[in-house]
Amino acid sequence: MHTVYLGLGANLNAPRKQIHAAVAALKALKDVEFVCVSHDYASKPMGPQDQPDYVNAVACVKTALEPEQLLDLTQAIELEHGRVRKEERWGPRT
Repeated sequence: MHTVYLGLGANLNAPRKQIHAAVAALKALKDVEFVCVSHDYASKPMGPQDQPDYVNAVACVKTALEPEQLLDLTQAIELEHGRVRKEERWGPRT
């Protein structure tokens, strides 16, 4: 089993709710043992400042999955929760 730390963050559409929903989705993953999550914390955006502050957290999980497999699962969670990937770097996100 590998211990993995996942950065969580959002600054759109009720960011704290977004993070809590992401944690619930992580807890429901097969082949992934949810260990814990940090407290939420706020931070100023990197890059363009004309966007809301971010809410961030870090989740710890254990898994035997390969990194690419875990990435696929976590990106699927992002898509299910409305994440739209844009070419703009450092932009706002759900």
